[in-house]
Amino acid sequence: MRIFSLFLSFNNQKQKKVPRRKQPRKIVEPPRFMGFEPNGFHGKKPVEEVDLLYEEYEAIKLADYDGMSHQQACVLMGISRPTFARIYESARQKIAKALVEVRSIRSVYGNVCMENNWFKCSRCHNRFTLTGRQSAAECPICKSTNIETLHSNNQN
Repeated sequence: MRIFSLFLSFNNQKQKKVPRRKQPRKIVEPPRFMGFEPNGFHGKKPVEEVDLLYEEYEAIKLADYDGMSHQQACVLMGISRPTFARIYESARQKIAKALVEVRSIRSVYGNVCMENNWFKCSRCHNRFTLTGRQSAAECPICKSTNIETLHSNNQN
């Protein structure tokens, strides 16, 4: 009996599967907002925010705003069609939850790689990429030198 239980525990350990590491999803640019808050709500202020990941924002933008098919959008993001559908559905559920439950939406980095290097000004929260004559040393809006890198360009 003891040998049988040892065999079962060994067999159960062998069958544990380690999930595959998620590949970063490609996005063109980060969202232009840090968050949205409900306006005109007369109940008590909601405590919990809904976190919308950059890749979820990109899926909504490509499919609903740009009018792309899921197949076209998944090619741009460098992911499979089923993965795109899961990301898209997750984004829609989060947005619906925020609207129905009167919650704020917060933009969160997630698992992405961007086409260009993007920077964020710590003073005015402007997000920008560099053009030919710009320098990452200062914000193009407020000229602050307190700049952080949002992303280093990853090559897949």
